[in-house]
Amino acid sequence: MHVLILGATSAIAAEAAVIYAERGDRLHLVGRDPQKLAAVAARCARAVVTTEQADLADLAHNETLVRSASEALGQIDIALIAHGDLGDQLASEQAFTSAEATLHVNFTSAVSLLIPLANLCEAARSGRIGVITSVAGDRGRPRNYTYGAAKAALNVYLQGLRTRLYPAGVSVTTIKLGPVDSPMTRDHKKHALFGKPPAVAQSIVRAIDAGAPEAYVPAFWALIMPVVRSVPEALFQRLGFLSGR
Repeated sequence: MHVLILGATSAIAAEAAVIYAERGDRLHLVGRDPQKLAAVAARCARAVVTTEQADLADLAHNETLVRSASEALGQIDIALIAHGDLGDQLASEQAFTSAEATLHVNFTSAVSLLIPLANLCEAARSGRIGVITSVAGDRGRPRNYTYGAAKAALNVYLQGLRTRLYPAGVSVTTIKLGPVDSPMTRDHKKHALFGKPPAVAQSIVRAIDAGAPEAYVPAFWALIMPVVRSVPEALFQRLGFLSGR
């Protein structure tokens, strides 16, 4: 298989890259930090690996980026969009520029990649696209509602894209990720619900391979989030463990 990973230097994406490499897939890894990108590529040395340094928030270059990745691989069988940023919720409440930055990275930049990816896969009538979103997109909470809104928008976009691409035999997997013990959450107090990157990556790879429409990762979030979504707002606002900062 020919695998494109966008945002390959995140802890989760790096573990996914190693899984793909160990099973003999060919990889094209894209990331912003060249040193981290080289380190991930080194971990995948048993596979054929190409890399490209790019800032995925730079929308003007993303269509060209996807096409150059397709040329490097020969074809794209699997694409994983794994980049994102939690942003600063408090700052996003005070200044639109901060809110816009969070929305830009977590929604707009993903769409700028999905458009050329979807068009390539649709024309080839094959391929699997996986996109990491978040359980934060299932319900707005004061602690992260700007980030959650971006992921909720991405979830809806992926629903439409999935149905559009279904006749072409292309699967689109929405990966609703719970909190993970990684550098992205280094300032967060950890608890039992935090996933670990290696196990999370395994679940992501399995979901994409299976062509699952949606996958909660870790899987126990599939039991938790329907309950969180169903709590009436008047009650939700009184439950500090749900509605608190």
